[in-house]
Amino acid sequence: FQAIEHGEITLDTLVTVSKNAASEPPSKLGLRPGQKIALRYLIRAAAVKSANDAATAIGEAISGSESAFAARMNRMAKALGMKRSHFLNANGLTQAGHMSTARDMTILGRHLFFDYPQYYNLFSRRTADVGGRSVPNTNRRFLNSYKGADGIKTGYTSAAGFNLVASAQRGQKRIIATIFGGRSTAARNKRMAELLDLGFRSVPERVAIRRPAKPPYEGPDGSGRIVRLVGAPLRSIRPEPRPDVPPRDEVIAIAESVDSVVEDLVSEPAPRPAAEDVAAGPDPVPSDGTPGNAPLATPVPPPRPAKIILTSAGDTPEAVPDPVEVVTRLSTAGGRDWAINIGTYASNYEAERVLLKTALAEMATLSEALRKVARGRTGFEANFVGLTEEGARLACRRLAARDTACTVIGPG
Repeated sequence: FQAIEHGEITLDTLVTVSKNAASEPPSKLGLRPGQKIALRYLIRAAAVKSANDAATAIGEAISGSESAFAARMNRMAKALGMKRSHFLNANGLTQAGHMSTARDMTILGRHLFFDYPQYYNLFSRRTADVGGRSVPNTNRRFLNSYKGADGIKTGYTSAAGFNLVASAQRGQKRIIATIFGGRSTAARNKRMAELLDLGFRSVPERVAIRRPAKPPYEGPDGSGRIVRLVGAPLRSIRPEPRPDVPPRDEVIAIAESVDSVVEDLVSEPAPRPAAEDVAAGPDPVPSDGTPGNAPLATPVPPPRPAKIILTSAGDTPEAVPDPVEVVTRLSTAGGRDWAINIGTYASNYEAERVLLKTALAEMATLSEALRKVARGRTGFEANFVGLTEEGARLACRRLAARDTACTVIGPG
């Protein structure tokens, strides 16, 4: 997800499957050497089916080789504070020296929830489309049996047994727990339910959210270089001002009073719905937030609760209503069916405010864009829609050059 976020690879990238990836033992997708498959399908297969061949193909596509990807995994583990983990392969299969702990996997699960909410919902799918066929979730039994479970991931090896990192939310409480060494799927799920029940009974009603710090991006090889998106300028695209020519008065006025301008254009912040109210609705339409088979507004997980409890020792979401979209303007005429996303925010007001600020700062590429706020389960997504593909990619390159997070969203 970090590689996607920083433009090293896209969800649309066609990955060529190597002999090494295709030869991985089950569980697997059945990939063939030389086969080309979109990264989005590999991610779905690895996350939902625990496909070892897909996981290896992902690692090779991102880092060039499985060993290089394992080295990157170790750098990330260190940055996250996973002090007792060491990875030697991309899929977690038994290998001398390849190891982790329940506590470290809980840390990883917590960062997944907080750092990449737009992808978290993938881990709650009962099934997933992997390019022409559907595969079942290896965690579907727990997701279907435990109230509030909405992720995260199973694992099995003969050496480690039946393993599970799970997360569940009830009301404003969320528990994340991990079990290693289960004797069977049923025994593992039973013990996980006991751990989560203990967590929900023990957690206080009021506690401050302690969001983990997102690790800094250090480039594909960890050298600490600033890696720009392809085509990003080496210097600002914005033209330099003419010597001795002061900026226009109206531009100064807009820049200095943008907050008041936004307050006039958008409504006051609306309170975020309680988790109980959100959970009362029907299940959302499955989507993993990837272009192609994804909606324009990327689904995101349920609202972040007021309290998070971590237990090192599964997962199933309550049903939620389809996201309600708040659209400022909308048109896709003339091939303008591309969009960009610049983040998820706590309220419609805040999302609109950021959209307007960004539009004012980047008028050269966004003057014709349409501002759109889509309400998801953890916040309000700020999108510019009604762009051409060229316009969307140019806008994201310019925003990336200004250290502003930006994701291009294709049609479909």
